[in-house]
Amino acid sequence: MNASPSMNNAILEVEHLSMKFGGLVAIGDLSFQAKRGEITALIGPNGAGKTTVFNCITGFYKPSEGMLTLNRRDGSSYLLERLPNHEIPARAKVARTFQNIRLFSGMTLLENLLVAQHNKLMKASGYTILGLFGYSGYRTASAESIDLARHWLEKANLVDRADDPAGDLPYGAQRRLEIARAMCTGPELLCLDEPAAGLNPKESMALNALLMDIKDNTGTSILLIEHDMAVVMQISDHVVVLEYGRKISDGSPQAVRTDPRVIAAYLGVEDEDVETVLTEVGDEDVIEQLDTGPDAAHGPGTSSSYLAGPVTDTVGHSEGERVTVSKGASKAGQVDARSSAAASKAASPAKARPTAKPSAAKSSAAEPATKAPVKPKTPGVSNRRGGRK
Repeated sequence: MNASPSMNNAILEVEHLSMKFGGLVAIGDLSFQAKRGEITALIGPNGAGKTTVFNCITGFYKPSEGMLTLNRRDGSSYLLERLPNHEIPARAKVARTFQNIRLFSGMTLLENLLVAQHNKLMKASGYTILGLFGYSGYRTASAESIDLARHWLEKANLVDRADDPAGDLPYGAQRRLEIARAMCTGPELLCLDEPAAGLNPKESMALNALLMDIKDNTGTSILLIEHDMAVVMQISDHVVVLEYGRKISDGSPQAVRTDPRVIAAYLGVEDEDVETVLTEVGDEDVIEQLDTGPDAAHGPGTSSSYLAGPVTDTVGHSEGERVTVSKGASKAGQVDARSSAAASKAASPAKARPTAKPSAAKSSAAEPATKAPVKPKTPGVSNRRGGRK
């Protein structure tokens, strides 16, 4: 179907997405947009449901509810939840990487990138063995595929190791090779699941340079999950924050990094301590602490970490285990409740007046008592007062 120009401003529209596994709600009523030509970061504590969102977008899961609309540059739109899995990269032009590296370690770097272009090569061979006989169309497609693979090896700073086995690369280089392989499919939306996980600062800088190059020179939009806040704050245009499968913040990196609900969700502090954290802790310290994960002492147990939001119902399992998530599980919800209570208290000042009047009366009554010794020149007044009983 065709998309209007206003819709094309958002390459991905997630509307009321919910994902349930039996009685467990991993994602609850999630809505957000990823803008075309931008880097959108999806962040949140462990168990917030970030990878589940990726799995719904890329076809590994079919969502229980909601719509996932991908708007391509040519004006066409696709409902990802209705497409077969293999058509999402082929027709909707969505590519992804995973938390765990999934390279063909025994193949060379160049071969890994050629495998990503197998659809084009198979089509050029007529889905037969024409390529074995030097068919001209296949030779052309093969040369183009090799050129494209070498182009992305250069972008990833790996071209000098094109003929080495992928398994021999350092960890950070393997991460970049995965991204280069995904880009060989010609995606319009690139989904990266924790690309900076396990990288040292130098490798993180190389990753940032590659992602910014992709954004600036290819027009590919990027949606990434990341726990490294240095990466998120440096390269992201838009940040969406999840807690227990629900969105608690959505905006620019500068706005999200100082959102009390985000601070509470990440650091696990009590709601009354959020203001102290924001005023007394510097930005750099906040960013460093955001990567520590939630405090187990202030959140639900591990067995309930996949439940969306503060849930009061008890969930039963086949083994007889019963999991309950209390209303206070969401730290972001606690911050909202505290803000609402403070606003209600400020809106009703009449309740504070009765307590203010007695204190004022006491202070006025106390003033003559303190001033009386200072007036020795009026003994008559003092005697007359003392005589009247």
